[in-house]
Amino acid sequence: MMRFNTAVRSEAGILETNKVLRNTYLLLSMTLLFSAGMAAVAMALDLPHPGLIITLVGYFGLLFLTGKFSNSALGIVFVFALTGFMGLTLGPVLNMYVKAFSNGHELILTALGGTGVIFLGLSAYALTTRKDFSFMAGFLMVGVLVAFLAGLGALLFSIPALSLAVSAMFILLMSGMILYQTSEIIHGGETNYIMATVSLYVSLYNLFTSLLQLLGVFGGDD
Repeated sequence: MMRFNTAVRSEAGILETNKVLRNTYLLLSMTLLFSAGMAAVAMALDLPHPGLIITLVGYFGLLFLTGKFSNSALGIVFVFALTGFMGLTLGPVLNMYVKAFSNGHELILTALGGTGVIFLGLSAYALTTRKDFSFMAGFLMVGVLVAFLAGLGALLFSIPALSLAVSAMFILLMSGMILYQTSEIIHGGETNYIMATVSLYVSLYNLFTSLLQLLGVFGGDD
């Protein structure tokens, strides 16, 4: 009888995990498309970048609201608000690359392709091996905080070398975040697909922009 109950609980856990995983990837694909659409609108209208302060306030404000309402339907609204806002801030950055480099479109497509390959490869690895990457939590948290502060320093004090180092750090950290978040879903550590979506979206966003910056420096043609 005990074995039967254990088997039932195990089966229920697997079904719940698959549901979270399915909902996460579905919502992630929708938010990525929406974000890309908003970036395209910003590019078409040639909108100026809102600036660092507005970007940070908008991002953290919408992130807070998404977390606060993550257990209700309103959380989905804020997910799209967050990803749409980030798409709007990305559009002017992409326009800058298009205008600054003769191969700007190629750089953007290369960064996009690289982001896709990294995400699919790491996700497939985590899903097939089912390894537990929860041990990376502390390292990733500290690493992201250090990289974020270093990035602010590079921006405020105009230190190109530090900016490149931060981009390289973010590529490694966001790759780790993809492994960690996917592992959390698989092993039941993350049961809220809205928060899982936000985590993966932010990882992909930072991964893409970091790759783009490095490509612009080392592969951009004036």
